Amino acid sequence: MSATLSLRQVWWHASRPATLAASVSPVILGVAVAAHLGRVNWYLALAALGVAVALQFGVNYANDYSDFRRGADREGRLGPPRAAASGLVPPRLVLAAAVASFAVAAVLGLLLAALTSWWLVALGAVCILAAIGYTGGPVPYGYRGYGELAVFIFFGLVATVGTEYVVSGRIDLLALLAGILPGSLAAALLMVNNLRDLETDRAVGKRTLAVILGARGAFRAFLVMVGISLCVPLLIAIPGIEHFTVFLPWLLVPVLEAPVRNASSDDPQVQIRALKQMGAILLFSSILLAVGIWTG
Repeated sequence: MSATLSLRQVWWHASRPATLAASVSPVILGVAVAAHLGRVNWYLALAALGVAVALQFGVNYANDYSDFRRGADREGRLGPPRAAASGLVPPRLVLAAAVASFAVAAVLGLLLAALTSWWLVALGAVCILAAIGYTGGPVPYGYRGYGELAVFIFFGLVATVGTEYVVSGRIDLLALLAGILPGSLAAALLMVNNLRDLETDRAVGKRTLAVILGARGAFRAFLVMVGISLCVPLLIAIPGIEHFTVFLPWLLVPVLEAPVRNASSDDPQVQIRALKQMGAILLFSSILLAVGIWTG
């Protein structure tokens, strides 16, 4: 399939655009929480968004490189082509793209730390190490079933709370609760991806959570993750935001039927559609919750 694609298209697919919602969503929510509780520094918010997107590109290119080196992206794999495995891009260039992305995130992170607090340097270093360690390093935790947990923590709780702190100088329980929504949906997004790759991952010894649980167990875990995201408006309303708009994400409940049905399919091509649909649900549900918090 990759032979019919241009080099630019291969790079674009390698960036895994369906996953970019995972980096944008918690920033939107962190800004919304800060705006609800006080003032927002929009320049710092833009820089925080840059850090999140650069980290997402970095982890995607790093995964592309590491999976190729470990033989996970072998011939016969379904889904969008990977840059290193396509044969059109030298693996060293994919690694260089990952390093460059992490460097951009580091520079923007240092700027934010200089303008806010230097403890953000340590947090940024942990985030970069976690991104590299997902499929890279001597003991990649993504090969041991911890990928979804890491995504929930870093692309949910840490990113949302960190954004609120950067743009407002404070940390509140509301940001932590709000971060559960993008974290759980990002984990569900990863679970769909791993469901699609279950057989090929199992064949090369890549023990994702989907491989450990099996197809049926992984789908049930996916449903739990989606269910957790739907509970977030209730969790937020209980502490005191008594405004109906925090329940705006529930408007997307009817739309969930399609990705849930597609994720339960045994056809990897159908599961690819679920992956794209879950990326859209992650982004729009986060936007709706952000609107609800901001106006609550």
